Amino acid sequence: MPKPDGTDSSVTVNRQAAAPVSVIIPCYRCSATVERAVVSVMGQSRRPEEIILVDDASDDDTLDVLTGLQERFGRDALRLIRLPRNSGVASARNAGLDEARQPYVAFLDADDSWHPRKIELQSQWMREHPEAAITGHPLALGAGGGPGLNGPLTLRAHSITRRSILIRNLLLTSTVMLRRDLDRRFRAGKRYAEDYLLWLEIILDGHQGWFLSAPLAFRHKAVWGEAGLSSHLWSMELGILATYQEVRRRGSISAALYVSCWTLSLVKFARRLLVAPFRRTAPGQRSRAETVL
Repeated sequence: MPKPDGTDSSVTVNRQAAAPVSVIIPCYRCSATVERAVVSVMGQSRRPEEIILVDDASDDDTLDVLTGLQERFGRDALRLIRLPRNSGVASARNAGLDEARQPYVAFLDADDSWHPRKIELQSQWMREHPEAAITGHPLALGAGGGPGLNGPLTLRAHSITRRSILIRNLLLTSTVMLRRDLDRRFRAGKRYAEDYLLWLEIILDGHQGWFLSAPLAFRHKAVWGEAGLSSHLWSMELGILATYQEVRRRGSISAALYVSCWTLSLVKFARRLLVAPFRRTAPGQRSRAETVL
């Protein structure tokens, strides 16, 4: 049983049976990257019981690529949902949640990938600690394989407190696994910080969140400042500020804490404006894996 002080918690490995996890991969114009994501799931030491691909009405060849992957790996392994109109990643993930059947749900963005033991280790830890509602872990940058994580492994678990989740979002989406019985959904129509809002609601409502020590996911671009939604820095910042406004409106945080969160977020935004040009112009400097905290 982990404690807030980070007491070690061992994981017992079972590589044979499929893990009781539904994996949800939202897809929009992701034909260039989604195969890497799917292959990283299919190559897990313990495969999840189901993988749900949600095409958010892509207007390119994404659907053809997804259909090809389904034919390659089998319809029993990959379930494909096509939304009738483009509604954003929050609605795409919600569509996957509506179809998920397993006790645990893990999210993977179509341009990210996972360490081969991600499902094995994280799902085992959550089954051994049923009081945990949501878990995440470090995400590494770059195409490197990261730590081997072979053989016996002890995961170090740290409690995600109200204060820590408000100061910074420790739960990057491709690292998150949560209990399906929470019956929570992303805010439909919210296109920036929609994941952060959901994590905040879960933690601020009193559910337990834990941060596991092993980097079990990989991002192949910077968390912010490159292509995709993350390139729109001001829109991202507005999404974060609106998230704080929403939890304040719900009465989850005090007025003083709300102002503090806004101020700190704007300071971090100013720093990103200074750093982002260097991230875009020097990608080679990120070839090795780095933990994002």
